[in-house]
Amino acid sequence: MIDLHSHTDQSDGTFTPAELVAEAKKLGLEALAITDHDTFKGYEIARPIAAEAGLELLCGIELSTKFGGATVHMLAYFPWEPPPPDFCGWLEGLLESRRERNRLLILKLQSLGLDITLEEVEIKGRTLTARPHFGRVLMEKGYASSMQEAFDKYLDESAPGYVQRREVPVDEAIARVKAAGGITSLAHPVRVAKNDWDTLAVWVEKMASAGMGAIEVFHSDHTPENVAYYQSLGKRFNLAVTGGSDFHGGNKPTISLGTGHRGNLAVPYSVLEGLRAGRH
Repeated sequence: MIDLHSHTDQSDGTFTPAELVAEAKKLGLEALAITDHDTFKGYEIARPIAAEAGLELLCGIELSTKFGGATVHMLAYFPWEPPPPDFCGWLEGLLESRRERNRLLILKLQSLGLDITLEEVEIKGRTLTARPHFGRVLMEKGYASSMQEAFDKYLDESAPGYVQRREVPVDEAIARVKAAGGITSLAHPVRVAKNDWDTLAVWVEKMASAGMGAIEVFHSDHTPENVAYYQSLGKRFNLAVTGGSDFHGGNKPTISLGTGHRGNLAVPYSVLEGLRAGRH
């Protein structure tokens, strides 16, 4: 069993890279991919720890992109060698756009009368400060009783505190990853095109034509019907398959590493073999 979608505290998860590796070993996972948002820092910290523990660790990342006016998350994997410096330089530009969004978000929350500073949020965010870190501070200060309430009241796209950040076009992200020797996979397609299957098929065809190499068939949010349909899309458009829990630790407490939501996930090692064989 493997897990190709997980997050550390260098992104918006709560487990340190060492804790994540230890959890993977405890569960008997054969391979793990760390796919933090916009940063390889969690993977870089975990790499020597995983090597010592005898765990196969795959270099990955999750990118926020734009397609058809909507936000689409794209997983990127580098199964053969780490990405080159030019890709990492491009990534730094994405991180700066996130930092600018965070500065504007603080101003927006302060304008709503909330006593919150960017410094106290960044303490929780470490390498990358994301909305869940804002949510934790809002909870600690009594502005929200749960992460869900923090998003509903202040941080979600429909909430008064929301600030949109710059997201790259999906075609650009796919091209950048491909040029860096990686493979892109459409993350959690159940969240794409409002789960309208006909629209999703059109979008996946266009992304595949742009060079996308895989689709995340197995995910904690996917029903058996979703899995069967996404598998059919993979076959139709000659895409490799990926799968993972989307583990975030305490930020998504109902999702377990490797096994997903209440044991609804079991991704076989053959998925990773297929991903490597499907190099585009």
